Amino acid sequence: MDIKTLGRLIFIVSLLIPAAALTAEEIQTAVAFFDQVSASYGEVESYTANITITREDTVSKGTVEYRIPNKIRIDFTDPEGQVLVSDGETMHVYIPQYNVVLKQALRRRSDESLAALASEQGLNLLRRNYSIAYLDSPELTPLSEGSDVMVTKLRLNWRNSNEGYRQLILSIDQAFRIRRIIGVTANYEEVQFDFQNIETNRGIPEGRFEYEGPPTANVFESFLFEGEG
Repeated sequence: MDIKTLGRLIFIVSLLIPAAALTAEEIQTAVAFFDQVSASYGEVESYTANITITREDTVSKGTVEYRIPNKIRIDFTDPEGQVLVSDGETMHVYIPQYNVVLKQALRRRSDESLAALASEQGLNLLRRNYSIAYLDSPELTPLSEGSDVMVTKLRLNWRNSNEGYRQLILSIDQAFRIRRIIGVTANYEEVQFDFQNIETNRGIPEGRFEYEGPPTANVFESFLFEGEG
């Protein structure tokens, strides 16, 4: 997984928090559906899930832990031993293949992307910055061809080029959990995130988001946002 994907990952995983169940009768327009999902996000303080990230021919897998307002940890099984941790102020990425720790103090712009989607207020930011529609219709469709998981698919298109993704496609299952996110970057690169075994409000301790790399690892700081104002 390259550095750009690691940076965008923090933005994406914040979308994962499952919403409370809604009845079919409540679903009217795509925007109304989105607003109802957004309103229920504030009930979740933390979650864990298995995550798979696909970009072209590269597939990464691991376990993600999230705690409001903006704490994230991903322990990768593929590539084995890689770790991404953010306590909301500093992000660390340990890459065992090179025995390096990439360290980034998060600027205001990144802080917002970390926390933005973990609450009703955060999703309202997406509502303001993206147009929202059903991908095809409000009808349930298989997550993938032959899948038993039935989902409703939403399409979010950016209103301006300041957003990290020009388009997001969200696949939401019948329990109103986001099971897949497909993001299309400004350069038309596609990144797919799949989530399984989602569990909420596990009481994840603060210490899970504190990170110190191996003492022999080389540390490189400010690796992600060089050149930004």
